[in-house]
Amino acid sequence: MNFKPKVVVALCCSLFLLSGVQFQSTALDSLEIALQNHKQKDSVRVNLLNEIAELSYKKNLDKTMSYVAASERISDSLGYKKGLARSLLIKGKAQIEQSRFEKAYQTIDEALQLYEVARSKKGISECYSTLGFLFYRKEDQKQAIAYHQKSMDINQELGNKEAISNDLANIGRVYFELGNYVESVSYFKRALAIDNEIGDEEKISQNLGNIGVIYAYQGNHPQALEYYNKSITIDEKRGDTLGIIAVLNNKGIIYQTMQNYDQAIAHYVQALQMQKKYGNKKNMADILINLGFVYEQNKEYKSAYNYLKEALDLCKEINYKSGEAYALNNMGNVFLVQGALEQALHHFEQAKTMNLSVDNQLGLCVSYLGLAEVYVGQKNNDKALMYALKSKGISSKNKFLEYQRDVSELLSKIHINRGNYKKAYESHQRFKVLNDSLFNKENVQKIAQLEYEYKYKQAMDSVNIRELQLTKTVTSTNLDLEKSRRKYLWAIIGVLSVSLLLGAIIFYQKFKNMKVRNENIVMEQKLLRSQMTPHFIFNSLSVLQGMILNNEDKKSVSYLSKFSKLLRITLENSRDKTVLLSEEITGVENYLALQNLENEAYLYNVSVANTIDPTLFKIPPMLIQPFVENAVKHAFADQKENREIEVDIKHIHEKLTCTIIDNGIGVDLQKKGHGKDKKSMATTITSERLELLAKDLKMESSVTVEDRKKYNAQGTLVTLVIPYVKII
Repeated sequence: MNFKPKVVVALCCSLFLLSGVQFQSTALDSLEIALQNHKQKDSVRVNLLNEIAELSYKKNLDKTMSYVAASERISDSLGYKKGLARSLLIKGKAQIEQSRFEKAYQTIDEALQLYEVARSKKGISECYSTLGFLFYRKEDQKQAIAYHQKSMDINQELGNKEAISNDLANIGRVYFELGNYVESVSYFKRALAIDNEIGDEEKISQNLGNIGVIYAYQGNHPQALEYYNKSITIDEKRGDTLGIIAVLNNKGIIYQTMQNYDQAIAHYVQALQMQKKYGNKKNMADILINLGFVYEQNKEYKSAYNYLKEALDLCKEINYKSGEAYALNNMGNVFLVQGALEQALHHFEQAKTMNLSVDNQLGLCVSYLGLAEVYVGQKNNDKALMYALKSKGISSKNKFLEYQRDVSELLSKIHINRGNYKKAYESHQRFKVLNDSLFNKENVQKIAQLEYEYKYKQAMDSVNIRELQLTKTVTSTNLDLEKSRRKYLWAIIGVLSVSLLLGAIIFYQKFKNMKVRNENIVMEQKLLRSQMTPHFIFNSLSVLQGMILNNEDKKSVSYLSKFSKLLRITLENSRDKTVLLSEEITGVENYLALQNLENEAYLYNVSVANTIDPTLFKIPPMLIQPFVENAVKHAFADQKENREIEVDIKHIHEKLTCTIIDNGIGVDLQKKGHGKDKKSMATTITSERLELLAKDLKMESSVTVEDRKKYNAQGTLVTLVIPYVKII
């Protein structure tokens, strides 16, 4: 199976919802004391019961329903229509949290009718806004927008800026679910402007975070991180735990996208642990999906599948269809990267159907891309092209930068398979431009700088808080201890100054180290992509040119096909720690075929023992080919005829061995020709690589090069013991 699946990422950013948990707890305590003191069954008690129910419906549904029922009984007995309408509206909100959508609609509609009879525009507006949220949860986003717009029209008439801000943010959230990020960010920014005007810190933080989410989905990671840091600074100041959880999850996504997996996992785990205390199953599902994908990228497929399965079950429990689609997309990818194409196809098809039902453009873009990958693996290039173009259309329209990059790379592969090299070249150039824009040095350094500035500000805020506390304590000290107080104060100020200086030095050193590491990453990527020497490429192109000039059409087409496959395999494999044995074998066969195509100078054979399935073994790339190249270039010297090269791969006693045999002049004569102390570069580099790989994979490995004269034969024998990973 000669294909390499491209990662299909489907991460779940958390939009920021208003919480105010700390402040609600204080308000609840005060209201419950007031309720205990007010025993009379009148409109005052109805209002107290409703306010307590409103503040507790997201945390304790049983308690909410109990207070609402008590409020309804008193309202009925008094004929208090507004009180009854309020009770019904709160009950409807609680029913939405329970995913009892039809019942919730009936309850809220009953409340709406009562408010209309009472001519309460504020109450009518709240009913419309709640119906908008209901349809948002049902994933009927067009209806959701219509109701939120109705609510906003009434609030603009009333001049209620706080409510207008809520309506704008709610519409922004709906457009986000539809994948219309241009409209979404426009509404969030309009809401943010009102929040700044009225000084509402909770909603300022919320909308800063939401704008950050959109920038993250569009691939603008430095801008996203800047908004997240502004949001989390406000949340930490206010003690808003749920806001902090959302930022942790979303920052984890940025680190995952930038391939800093340790940081991503740390952020996700912290967010999940905090989220479990609050029991929001939707947010828990989003974080579990992201954790599953991190483990998939670390090639821990069993853990990845378990996290995604847990997320899928949670989504089904709460009827969260977009979440189900995200989980299915990622489960499809887990099967895809392991070569289980039928299972991958099944999951991507399920995800596609679900995304179409809720009009989730991002999820649909990912499903189409995954289906295209599967059909490439099945060598059905027509279907692969159809789905890749669908994914390209959605990603371009919505500015999904990462998916534009991924689909461009896949289209290049598809066009090569279809023999359209011009389009393949154009798609690959597009991929390079998009990839460079995502992983350029400036972006990496910008993110490192932003994180450093955020941590430095945290340290400064901490010092300021301690200094304020210290000043308060010192001021309260008895006047008789003035002299002693001054000494302590100066000592503490000295300690704080030294601490601040040391903190600054540590932060600067960490930032410097991060910068050096990022530069090393960039350099390593460039080195990995230079595996194939320019000399070989230019020589191959020269041979191809000669064939074309000699009008050898069939021969030149065959040569070009093999050359492009070899080039593609080499470039793709250089990015990975391990590759399928089948891919490595294909690369070796194509190389030998290219060397032999012009004049059939060699007899060669690549054989694999019947006990080995090459699609189930993964080995480090570029181990075998250097020795095959050595044989081609140096083994035969002036020997013009009867030149043979044999590559034999076996798996015996849990050892994967590869022998490269030629019938040339032998390694001893080769060494004499190059000087006594001249050692093969392929042998030196491969020995060093194998030593490192053996430690990493915890498996025996070695390379030996022998002259076959010790076996009464002519030529050279290279024996490789290769470390491997077996796909279960």
